[in-house]
Amino acid sequence: MSGDTLDLGPQALIVARLAQGVTEEQLGGVTPCPEYAVHNVLGHLAGLAVAFRDAGRKDLGPTTDTSPSTAVPDIEPGWREALPKALDELAEAWRDPAAWTGRTRAGGVSLPGAVAAAVAADELVVHGWDLARATGQAYEPDAAALQASYGFLAAAAEDPSTDGGIFGPVVSVPDDAPLLDRVIGLSGRDPGWKP
Repeated sequence: MSGDTLDLGPQALIVARLAQGVTEEQLGGVTPCPEYAVHNVLGHLAGLAVAFRDAGRKDLGPTTDTSPSTAVPDIEPGWREALPKALDELAEAWRDPAAWTGRTRAGGVSLPGAVAAAVAADELVVHGWDLARATGQAYEPDAAALQASYGFLAAAAEDPSTDGGIFGPVVSVPDDAPLLDRVIGLSGRDPGWKP
């Protein structure tokens, strides 16, 4: 992290590599998101990559206005090529200092640019973990993105309007647990989850 910005590129690359490691046989497998199979998590990643790319560019419209709860996401033909490209474009959009200033929109929610970047980092870290766990791949997120994710989720857990957790009830994790486990617990997931 330099100043108030974060390079999302390293975490985006990690997620792209995880996606490429998914076999065709694993696409229907279960994930830590009960309503999502592996192909749905991949579809969600594809959608959020485009939405946060456009949020960073301040190119507001249908991609930034659609709530992620509108429909269960799914992959489209050509996703193996499209997803890494969208993740790369997401990272590039947030390398522009202008992305961090003013307000933008993602998921139909208006928010400051810096907060949108933290949300993007969180989405990449947590869904990277979902994908790795569901497909049996090793996972070590980018340290800066992990720290940004923790900051975002910890603040959200303390906000009375979130009822203790922005993505579901926080799963209690020891204070001395690895940071990734604490992030996953704050996201409402059990760090010990296995398929």
